[in-house]
Amino acid sequence: MLLTLCALLPALTWVSSQRVLTQTPSVLTDQSKTVTMDCNIAKNEGNSVYWYKQIPQSAPQFVLRQSSDGSTAQYGDGFSSSRFTSKASSSIDYQLIISNVEAGDSAVYYCGTWDSSASVGVSQ
Repeated sequence: MLLTLCALLPALTWVSSQRVLTQTPSVLTDQSKTVTMDCNIAKNEGNSVYWYKQIPQSAPQFVLRQSSDGSTAQYGDGFSSSRFTSKASSSIDYQLIISNVEAGDSAVYYCGTWDSSASVGVSQ
């Protein structure tokens, strides 16, 4: 039992140092409607927020990056500002908005941001 506990403590320490992002649960909608998904990044460190789309059995696709100042700076291939937008309702609350929803939009969407505490400096 002691060996198991010793192995578990470093794992708990590592988990506690990670950023926790909170997203809304599943959203159901009809085609041609507008849907909004929420993401809370827990702490504003001035980093961009990224949105990804993942269809089951496929790799995630980059949808868009929203800079911390509220402007959307970059879109992934196949995604445009005419249907996919993002906005910040506060410094830690972001939304992905999909307009004119199509059947092909059905997927799992993820938000993400950079955790500055995880950065590592390399010098030569």
